[in-house]
Order: sequence, then C-alpha cells, then structure tokens
Amino acid sequence: MSTFAKRERLLLADLLEAEGPDAPTLCEGWRTRDLAAHVVVRERRPDAAGGILIKQLAPRLERVMAEFAAKPYEELIQLIRTGPPRFSPFQLKQVDEMSNTVEFYVHTEDVRRAQPDWTPRELDQVFQDALWSRLERTARLMGRNSPTGLVLRRPDGQTVVAHRGTPVVTATGEPSELLLFSMGRQSTATVELDGDKDAISKLHEAKQLGL
Repeated sequence: MSTFAKRERLLLADLLEAEGPDAPTLCEGWRTRDLAAHVVVRERRPDAAGGILIKQLAPRLERVMAEFAAKPYEELIQLIRTGPPRFSPFQLKQVDEMSNTVEFYVHTEDVRRAQPDWTPRELDQVFQDALWSRLERTARLMGRNSPTGLVLRRPDGQTVVAHRGTPVVTATGEPSELLLFSMGRQSTATVELDGDKDAISKLHEAKQLGL
C-alpha cells in the first residue's frame, strides 16, 4: 500500500531530477545537489546524520555530505528513489511515515518554491490532516526559538500553541503552509498573521524557526 512518505519521496526525486543539480532551493547555501546529498546522508549515514541536530557532530556531517555531493547526481537521485538500506529503521512503515512524510514534503517545497514560476500545489484533505497531526506533536519544538508568542490555526479553527509568550502572533493557514512557516520558510508560506505589527516583523525575520 502506498503511503504519504513514499509518495512524497518519489515526488521529490522526480523534481530533483527535472531541475538538475544546480537549481536553487529555499535552504540557504544549498543547490539541488546539496539537498539531494542531505536526504541520502540522513537515511544512509546515521553516524554522520546526528550532526543535523547536534552541533558537536556538525563538522563530520559536513564532510560526509561533501563526499556524497561529489557523487554523480543521477546516483544520488536513484538512492533517494530506492530508499534506505535494508536494515535501516526507516524501512519500517510506521517509522517511515512518522519521520519522512514531513521531511520529503518540506524539501519538495524547498525546490518548488525557489523557482520563479512556482504555483501552489493542491493537497487533498486527508494529507492536510496528516500534516496537522504531525504539526500538533512538534509545534513546541519547532517554535521554541520564536521571538514572540506563536499560535498556529487552521481555517476550521483548530489551534496549537507553538511558543508561549507575549505579544502573541496567530498564524492562520492550511496545515501544509503552517508547517512550512514554522519550519523557517516564512517568506514563501501562505499564511495570514494577526497580532502586534512589530512582533509580526520579528517573526518574519526570525532565522531560527524550525529544527
């Protein structure tokens, strides 16, 4: 049975292939080749992937990513398509869904929205609900460095507090857009912000939203 993670994986691989290795992304300093290397290292080199979250391991991560980025681009795309190695925990459907649905969706948008002619992607309600479920569980983590209080709200009124504090800014939008906003893609996320004007400006300029 197809899963959201598998679908988003293939969409990301197809998009990276179509754009080529030197297209821009929303990830500062990364072209598509760098993003592809990141995805592969995260799944295939757990000894280095810890550097994504642990600063002390960051130099090793950079070295390993540089090694993978130097590989033929077509090889990186194929590694993304085929997925993690046989004994990786990512092979487990539940782990894959929990860990990769958001990862691949966000990185697909990192490529799509960095292009000058990008257009909004229509997502079905079931997928939006799945993204909201993940956002509810991780909102506090992603909003921990917000310079203001931050509340995330769906159009139907469901809310989650991403950061407690004052003044409070409320971001309203579809779960997919709120997810991008809370993960540091404020410049391209389609959300409405309500609150103190200075607080909204600080939130837009925040460099450390997200993981």
